[in-house]
Amino acid sequence: MTTTSDARSERVDLRMTPAAKRTLMQAATTAHKTLTEFLLDSGLRAAAETLADRRSFVLDDASWQQFMAELDRPPADNPRLRQLLARKPAWEA
Repeated sequence: MTTTSDARSERVDLRMTPAAKRTLMQAATTAHKTLTEFLLDSGLRAAAETLADRRSFVLDDASWQQFMAELDRPPADNPRLRQLLARKPAWEA
């Protein structure tokens, strides 16, 4: 999960109970990793799983056709949005 070519320059401080730390250290030892390696690998794996459903999705054929039809349909006229987009941005004022 981690890349060894990137230098580790960032820190994360964690507060936990002594029992939680003992459990994590036991797990790290069992996995033949340092506590940092274990937490980083486990955290990155959990992050990838959490983000996966936000990056891709699977549809059956009927749902895919409906999805594509909605994308192909011209947007409804929205005068307020058109007015907003026509305004000069505050940072260019």
